[in-house]
Amino acid sequence: MSNQESGSATPQGTVANCCPGLLTAPLDEEEAVEPARVFKALGDPVRLRLLSMIASQAGGEVCVCDLTPAFDLSQPGLIAAERRGTWVYYRLIPETTDRLAAILTRRTATATRA
Repeated sequence: MSNQESGSATPQGTVANCCPGLLTAPLDEEEAVEPARVFKALGDPVRLRLLSMIASQAGGEVCVCDLTPAFDLSQPGLIAAERRGTWVYYRLIPETTDRLAAILTRRTATATRA
């Protein structure tokens, strides 16, 4: 059954189906902890540049050899690292960026009726 047939505006299994959005209901204290930690990390220009460098690459990952050594690579819950031989490759954690997107996404009229 397609999402249109079921009346759902978002695909089944997406973050929007399981998590409240910031614009749809107030977050309680517990719900606010993780997004605040991640948004705080994105408030640092170096971390935001690093995230952008990784996200904009083909395949969504970057070898540490391509990153400026001055970057602080501790990105709380945003980036995963994998060692391949002597190099470390970094990639975004899609579940985290999906959660952040869902928190900031407004409900459309179609989604409200679902």
